[in-house]
Amino acid sequence: MSNMIIGGKTLIMGVINVTPDSFYEGSRVQEKDSAVERGVFFEESGADIIDIGGISTRPGSEEIDIEEELKRVIPVIAEIRKRSKILISVDTFRPEVARQAVSNGADIINDISGLRFSNGLEYIAVKAGVYIILMHIRGKPVDMQKRAVYNNVIREVSSELDVSIEKALKAGIDRSKIILDPGIGFAKSAEHNLILIKYLPLIKKKGYPVLMGLSRKSFLGVYTDLEPEDRLIPTIAANAISIFQGADIIRVHDVKEAKITAQIADAVRDC
Repeated sequence: MSNMIIGGKTLIMGVINVTPDSFYEGSRVQEKDSAVERGVFFEESGADIIDIGGISTRPGSEEIDIEEELKRVIPVIAEIRKRSKILISVDTFRPEVARQAVSNGADIINDISGLRFSNGLEYIAVKAGVYIILMHIRGKPVDMQKRAVYNNVIREVSSELDVSIEKALKAGIDRSKIILDPGIGFAKSAEHNLILIKYLPLIKKKGYPVLMGLSRKSFLGVYTDLEPEDRLIPTIAANAISIFQGADIIRVHDVKEAKITAQIADAVRDC
């Protein structure tokens, strides 16, 4: 398993959705060979991590059979691992998918539930010794936007992430393997997302690396009136601000542009 070096340059995580229904059409690849080739392209474009998911978690999305999720992601992970040593993340909240993913070479479990689905996912991470991304969410994608009600979004997201952290540590996950994600777009209004970016240092104070996944998301459209395919420029702006606010990893659909963004943001931040 590869180790993640955090604390210098911002890491770029390229998204590969082996799905027919993820919110951004440009991220969808349904054939194994196409997904593998995109992973190779991402690495050549400067990605540090490739995040492979087989189930859409867009607002309102329904779950699919676990057999279908396995069929979509495991062959892609296995083939990319044969061809590359790049860090591979599996975007799943299901223990069996995570188990097969890490046994085929995945280094990271990207759990949108933040261990809140109470299914034992944490023990897969412990046994394999892999990294785990704990994301904030309320409810599940099918109903999460109904739960986007907060008195103080940054404090409540922070305290709810503490519950996820405690569950991970109690299960035996090493502190050095935990990454936090405030869950941009997951049970959040457009304004909530802006607040989370603005006050990201309060999440960063917990002492864990922070991932921000805001690429082409709907809140960017709220403030620009642009559709997902036209949201690259607002994505670049939001990623640059997030890096300044403490993001260690940015999860993106457009790796080359994100790499350039991070190079400039890192240079200014570190001068």
